[in-house]
Amino acid sequence: MIVPGTSLLPDALLGVAYLLILFYLFLGIAVVADIFMESIEFITSKVTLIEFTDSDGKIQTVEKPVWNPTIANLTLMALGSSAPEILLSIVDVVTKIEETPSELGPQTIVGSAAFNMLVISAVSIMSVTEVKKIYDVGTFIVTSIAATWAYIWFFMVLVVISPGVVQLWEAILTLAFFLILVLLAYAADRHNAKSINKEEAKATLRRGVSKTGLRTLANKYGNFAILEAA
Repeated sequence: MIVPGTSLLPDALLGVAYLLILFYLFLGIAVVADIFMESIEFITSKVTLIEFTDSDGKIQTVEKPVWNPTIANLTLMALGSSAPEILLSIVDVVTKIEETPSELGPQTIVGSAAFNMLVISAVSIMSVTEVKKIYDVGTFIVTSIAATWAYIWFFMVLVVISPGVVQLWEAILTLAFFLILVLLAYAADRHNAKSINKEEAKATLRRGVSKTGLRTLANKYGNFAILEAA
């Protein structure tokens, strides 16, 4: 609520004051989102120790992530990066249960998704000078098709099927599309894992064993002792 008499102040002063308030709110959102992302990264970094017998008959121990990277990126990481927009949309809907929600929430989510897909992808590629390679082409194709279909589906819902209104069955179907995306992406990820060259898989496994051994020693004797020994 604007304080009475505020409109009598000079426009330049009001502009500066509103800009400072906006920066303050952005800083608060950045702090909360950073804490949220750190929590999600901590959850997805969980590993479990698995023992196996190598070609020489020795029992080795290797770390295996609890979370599949593809599933974690499509669910937890996506939730963390889009938390401000999702919360904004939820608050807007909850505070206007019996009214028509404003367009701020949906526009923020759609705009953020477009920014992430176009601008951030381009900046990430341009900021690295070495040759880039898509490791999992199948998962990339699945997510690219899903991202494109999302905009087509929103247009059909809001313009073609039920102009200006989102019906219950449309919302349920939209959620089902997300579940289908996760399942297809996971299937593509597993297919890519099976098609990896065996020699490359062995090299990755050897690195995993060495990494696990170093981590075990570091947990037992401390990081400084391991660095000093190295």
